[in-house]
Amino acid sequence: MFPGRATPEGTARFRDAADAATGHFRRSPEGLSLSSLGIGTYLGGDDAKTDALYAASVRRALQLGLNVVDTAINYRNQRSERTVGAALRESGHPRDAIVLCSKGGYIAFDGERPHDARAYVEETLLRPGILQPGEIVAGCHSMARRFLADQIERSRRNLGVECIDIYYLHNPETQLGEVPRAEFLRRLRLAFQELERACDDRRIACYGTATWNGYRVAPDDEEHLSLEEVLGAAHDVAGSAHRFRAIQLPFNMEMDEAATFRNQGGVTLLEAAQTARLMVFASASVLQDGSRGSFRNPCARHLGAWTRTHSGPFSSPAARRGSPARWWG
Repeated sequence: MFPGRATPEGTARFRDAADAATGHFRRSPEGLSLSSLGIGTYLGGDDAKTDALYAASVRRALQLGLNVVDTAINYRNQRSERTVGAALRESGHPRDAIVLCSKGGYIAFDGERPHDARAYVEETLLRPGILQPGEIVAGCHSMARRFLADQIERSRRNLGVECIDIYYLHNPETQLGEVPRAEFLRRLRLAFQELERACDDRRIACYGTATWNGYRVAPDDEEHLSLEEVLGAAHDVAGSAHRFRAIQLPFNMEMDEAATFRNQGGVTLLEAAQTARLMVFASASVLQDGSRGSFRNPCARHLGAWTRTHSGPFSSPAARRGSPARWWG
C-alpha cells in the first residue's frame, strides 16, 4: 500500500511546484494546502473505457495543479476508487502531496451490478455478519459500525493507500426517511465512534459528512441536518478532540442554499461551518453537467457548449440526482 497521508509540507511542495494563480490554493485549519478545484469520480459506466478516461483525467488534473481527489466506494461499483488508486501510483506524485477523499454508507457492488442483487447482499454482507437486515435503510444504506469498518478497509485496498485523508459518511440523511431523529442521532454517534477509531488507527486522517439534501433543506424538512446536532454527536463521542473536519454538499448556480438559506439556527451553512472551522467542499459544482439543459443563468450557453465538447461518456442528468436503487428490503 502507498504509505503516508497528505501533510502540510507535502501539499505546500505541490502548491509551490504548481505555480498557480494567487488564491488557487487554500489553507485548511490543519495547515494543508488544498487546490480550489478538485476532481470527482461519480459519473460514467462500469467499463474499462470509462476506467481509462478517469485514470487519464486524474493524472492530468494532478499535472495541472489540482491536488484534491474525491471518490466513493459506490461510485461505479468500486471501479472509481480502483482507478483513482492506479492513477495516483502512475502519476509520480508523492502521497503526502495529494488530499484523497472517499465515502461510505451506500451498499456497493464489486465492479458491476450482479444479476441477483439481493443474493449479493446476502452473501457478502449479511451472511458474514457485516450487516444485519435491520441496519439497512432504504434498501441501500447503512451507518452500522461493522459495515463502516468493512467499507474503510475495502476503500483502502481499492485505493492502495494506508490512510484516506478525508472519509465522509455518505448522505446520512437517507436514514431519516425511515428512522426517527432520535434513533438517527444514536446511529450517528455509533458511526462516529467507528470513524474516531479509524482515525486512532491511522486508517483515515479525519472524517465528515457528504450530503445531498441534508444541509440544503428547511429545518422542518424530514431530511434536514443541523450542523450543530452533527457536531454535537462528534463531541459526545470524542469531546473537543474529535476529528470531524469536513462537510460536502452541492453548490452551484442553481443550488446555492449553502450561502443563501439561513437554515442553521439563523445562519447559513457556510457561516456555521466557518464558525466551527470546518473545511467545506462543493459537489456538483457545474450541476453535474446539468448545463446541457436550460438555465436561467446567462452563462449557461457557454457552459453548455463546453460540456457538450468535454463531458465524455457520462449519462443524462436525470440519472444522477437520487440515491442508489433499493437493493434490500
